[in-house]
Amino acid sequence: MPHLVILYTGQLDKPADQGGSDIGQLCRSLADTMLGLQDDAGKQLFPTGGTRVFAYPAPHYAVADGSGDHAFVYLNLRMSKGRSEATQQRAGEALLACTRAHFAAIFDQRAIGITLQIDVGAEVFDGKHNNLHPLFQKS
Repeated sequence: MPHLVILYTGQLDKPADQGGSDIGQLCRSLADTMLGLQDDAGKQLFPTGGTRVFAYPAPHYAVADGSGDHAFVYLNLRMSKGRSEATQQRAGEALLACTRAHFAAIFDQRAIGITLQIDVGAEVFDGKHNNLHPLFQKS
């Protein structure tokens, strides 16, 4: 963990000149932002092998009053316990800044809402099975 899930209105999959966005590039930029964050001790905040960003378009949606082709992006970062509130705040600010920068040109073309939420909590069950982490551990 961490896992960042993005839900967005499907019209954002259009080309940029039609009011859309490169969501794949947004995913990569957000992952890179996450990997560049540091904790209070100056160490990498999130493990490289555990960092995941997923994006899902909503083909059906209703935004606001329906008076226009309004867009919406919802980002939810889920991280495990143990990080300070200041670190969580910095992570949120960095991810929101990255997202705002990505959609800056679209703000000039259409109405769009962006929400980022961070969830930290105790898992009822947290099973894992992977072989990614060893790929990024330094000797």
